[in-house]
Amino acid sequence: MKRFMTLIVAAVFLIPPLSSSAAGKEIQIPYSSRKDIPRDYKWNLNDIYPTKKAWESDIKKAECLAVRFKKKFQGSLDKSPVHMKKALEAYTELSRIEEKAYVYINLELSTDESDHHIQALANRADIMSAKVSEHTAWFSPEVGKIQESTMKKYLNHPDLKIYKNFLADIAHSKSHILSKEKEELLAKVSPLSGTAQNVYSMLSKDIKFPSIMDERGKEVQLNRVNFSTYMESPDRTVRKAAYEAYYATLAKFQDSFASVMSAQVKSHNISADVRNYKSAIEAALNPDHIPVKVYEELLTSVHKGLPQLHRYMEIKKKMLKVNELHMYDISTPINERNSSYIPYEEARKMVIEGLKPLGLEYGSILKKAFNDNWVDVYSTEAKRTGAFQWGAYDSHPFVLLNYQGTKNDVSTLAHELGHAVHAYYSKQAQTYINSGNPTFTAEVASTLNENLLWESEYKKAKTKEEKIFLLNQRLEDFRTTLFRQAQFAEFEKNIHELDAEGKSINAETLKKIYGDINNKYYGSAIARDEQIPMEWARIPHLYDYDFYVYQYATSFAASQALAQQIQDEGKPAVKRLKEKFLKAGGSSDPISILKNTGIDMSTSKPIDEAMQVFKETLDELEKLLSKE
Repeated sequence: MKRFMTLIVAAVFLIPPLSSSAAGKEIQIPYSSRKDIPRDYKWNLNDIYPTKKAWESDIKKAECLAVRFKKKFQGSLDKSPVHMKKALEAYTELSRIEEKAYVYINLELSTDESDHHIQALANRADIMSAKVSEHTAWFSPEVGKIQESTMKKYLNHPDLKIYKNFLADIAHSKSHILSKEKEELLAKVSPLSGTAQNVYSMLSKDIKFPSIMDERGKEVQLNRVNFSTYMESPDRTVRKAAYEAYYATLAKFQDSFASVMSAQVKSHNISADVRNYKSAIEAALNPDHIPVKVYEELLTSVHKGLPQLHRYMEIKKKMLKVNELHMYDISTPINERNSSYIPYEEARKMVIEGLKPLGLEYGSILKKAFNDNWVDVYSTEAKRTGAFQWGAYDSHPFVLLNYQGTKNDVSTLAHELGHAVHAYYSKQAQTYINSGNPTFTAEVASTLNENLLWESEYKKAKTKEEKIFLLNQRLEDFRTTLFRQAQFAEFEKNIHELDAEGKSINAETLKKIYGDINNKYYGSAIARDEQIPMEWARIPHLYDYDFYVYQYATSFAASQALAQQIQDEGKPAVKRLKEKFLKAGGSSDPISILKNTGIDMSTSKPIDEAMQVFKETLDELEKLLSKE
């Protein structure tokens, strides 16, 4: 069964804290609890359901519709095109209600993961979703067994036009769809598939980190949120203390993290084997028609570009004026330009201004997002870390932030709004069954916004110092999105292959693999810190999804090409972007959608061209530095 609920999460895993020292400057945001935050800075979930009673009604309705769907349509899908249309209409109605109810309660949970009442309601939604899966598990196998001649008639029948891509997707995966009985069995145990993610989330939440001394000599509590802020501190003593304390704490739980990781990997490999895939990578990529060679060519192209990353690390070492460059040094800013707090209202203006090349209509949607409470802005203790965009077909998009007023936070806002506007366009242009944006294309829309925002800022830069700061920021975008996500993807590939070979996945093995890959990516300019091999334990997407992170890297490369089109062509490129890409949803496979914009991700060309842009940006930075 094809699922339509896709959580889009930014590449920014961890966001700075509510009250912290960003680049050494005290930031005080007067919101210690969620109830203190003004309504203008919180999303309004009443836009989905006015009451919990209305939500519970849909939970029950979804369960009833699922039972009715199975009784009415099972065993009869090859009856006629008209009958198939009725089945698909019933399936669509059921899925829309399921999605809406599931999204609503999980959005609420994300703003307070410690709320036991909401946890219970979210569990109720999980039970509902499992029941729906159980009563619809027969559907794909039965569609897959429809005779080829009958399926051809269905695919060409005018009454089934809007369902053509959906049916074609099932036919594409026909050899991997199991019998009705096996699919129903898998559906019954489907709630277990999220166990690794849930255990990782709770384990990460419950771990307590020690206190450290901040830039002002004040004792502060280190946690999973503010760690990233201290990695940006201009005070090297603070960075080192935070780095060592954080990873020393994770190391105490390394066997627990390794057990969760091992379980996640094994579940992927078992599922791939059961469904007759050659590998877990193929199983993850095949539903979206992504060839495995796209994954492999990404890693090959990135490996070719590693000498430029090593060069960047050498330049950063000189800029920071350190004898030895450590991993806790590379995120710190090279000057003080980004030390001042950026109010959220100013961030909104920066984003609207930076995305002007996308046209007036795009800008009006951004203003709607701000004015109609699509965005949940500030962090509180129990709020989910990071940032994401999510929503149901029958709701507007919702964006979660943990805004702290840093320059990175402004980029994150642009990124998530890229997802939101993409979803908004897709839902307007496509029917429900074709409205979902695959991650492969969704991340292109978000990283394009970051790219355009940077271009806007760089064009306005007047001094050499401003340009140096922005060039370094751009290089960091490449490092953290293209290189770093490829690094994670390589690690993920290696550990799945290790398990497939029957070898043990334990903490020491994971540290060895991760440490070796990190050394390869960063080169001899970086000291071999004993802590960095534990970094795999703090990467959420390795526990949330299977072979997800590579798409951040591929999308970053694609967005570079799209930004260049907009710069070269102007309005024609924007029109093509909107009509062929932003409105496409899931009406075709991701590779084809991008080809319609002139970008062929089935080749290494976009990655290679992005690597060239990285080199040219390095050249420009070195040129400016030589004038000092």
